[in-house]
Amino acid sequence: MINEKQFFVYIMASYKNGSIYTGLTSDLSGRVWEHKNKIHSKSHTAKYNITRPVYFEQFESAETAIDCEKLIKSKTRAYRVKLIEKDNPNWSELYHTLD
Repeated sequence: MINEKQFFVYIMASYKNGSIYTGLTSDLSGRVWEHKNKIHSKSHTAKYNITRPVYFEQFESAETAIDCEKLIKSKTRAYRVKLIEKDNPNWSELYHTLD
């Protein structure tokens, strides 16, 4: 059987150069919906109004995605900003591109 599950590393922001959050999921549109709707009301993203997806990468394996997430989280904020701005210089909302 072929593993068709996809994994995503993503970065959410409150606004350009605002608070950011890096996460990992196998259901990107669903997870972003949860952030946008503050389903987890006591979470970091809810507290700082981090509701805009500004970066994501897709992976075939959970292990590769986990490694990528760990790498991004181990780097500085400046690294994450460069990662976002490489393909999304205006930090545009990417929610409409997730499906």
